[in-house]
Amino acid sequence: MKSIFGIALAGLMVVGMGTISFANDRTPVVNQRQANQQARIRQGIRSGELTRGEARNLEAREGRIEAEKLEDKSKGYVTPRERAQLNRQLNRTSGAIYRDKHNGWVR
Repeated sequence: MKSIFGIALAGLMVVGMGTISFANDRTPVVNQRQANQQARIRQGIRSGELTRGEARNLEAREGRIEAEKLEDKSKGYVTPRERAQLNRQLNRTSGAIYRDKHNGWVR
């Protein structure tokens, strides 16, 4: 009886933790855009469209956006204004990725 209760309690805790983490994640669009931009950077590195310096610069920009997102989330929620700011930064970084990939410099 105790083992069934323990298993049920553990399962309930796992489900509860997943729900809590999902409830606090109010930036699914930002998360997806970051993943897409990371893929674009990796593809640019593989194809040689991005030089090492360009890739380093773009990765640093992505890191600053991630740090700001985590700081915004640290209080438990992200306001619409903060989400808009993150999207503006992602828009600028997206443009920088495009410009760097199409500037004619190759590795």
